[in-house]
Amino acid sequence: MTDARPDPKLLELLVCPMTKAQLTYDAAKQELISKAARLAYPIRDGIPIMLTDEARELSDDEMKS
Repeated sequence: MTDARPDPKLLELLVCPMTKAQLTYDAAKQELISKAARLAYPIRDGIPIMLTDEARELSDDEMKS
């Protein structure tokens, strides 16, 4: 598995599919974070996986940061 960085222009356009809120890119975890939905969408091989079934729930600690 390569650690390809997603296209920055693409990241600017993407929004949470559930809430339509802006996403935050977490380079260390390779995820797009939706605080509005309390979800983290994975990025695999540089491709954001924008499916709620693939997202993980954010913990209370993650919501504070």
